[in-house]
Amino acid sequence: MARAFHWLMPHPFLTLILAVVWTLLQNEISAGMVVFGIILGIIIPWGTSVWWPDRPNSFRPSKMITYSLMVMWDILVANIQVAWIVLTVPNAKLKPAWIVIPLELRQPEAITVLAGTITLTPGTVSADLSDEGHSLLVHVLHTDDADAVRDEIKSRYERRLQEIFL
Repeated sequence: MARAFHWLMPHPFLTLILAVVWTLLQNEISAGMVVFGIILGIIIPWGTSVWWPDRPNSFRPSKMITYSLMVMWDILVANIQVAWIVLTVPNAKLKPAWIVIPLELRQPEAITVLAGTITLTPGTVSADLSDEGHSLLVHVLHTDDADAVRDEIKSRYERRLQEIFL
């Protein structure tokens, strides 16, 4: 029975997310739209499961929720910081930097979430991932201490992602 369930729903969490998002994107919630959302939530992960050979062994949704809230807060704060930099720092005094962040994360999903988090935060962009996946190249709009930025990304984001994706 478990094998049949896994075959039908290779990614149950993704199935749930797709069904909820589909239902919320409709102008009104109806039984038909919920059922159609569930059908899409089953078909899309099932149809794309061949391209997902190595799923994360363990995932903690509760820690992902707290991580998401922290990232939203960081995005809000970074928007204010970048606006302040744009309004007050002349272009000649900007100190952009390229920072190489060594990664302890090895799961592609976790590295993708980290790169997305960095890119979503105003003032930083994930530019490249090393061929082996052991380091991430990040561009920072303005910083006085590149090492401090690297250490903050590792402690604030990467450490939490290690707890989410075991």
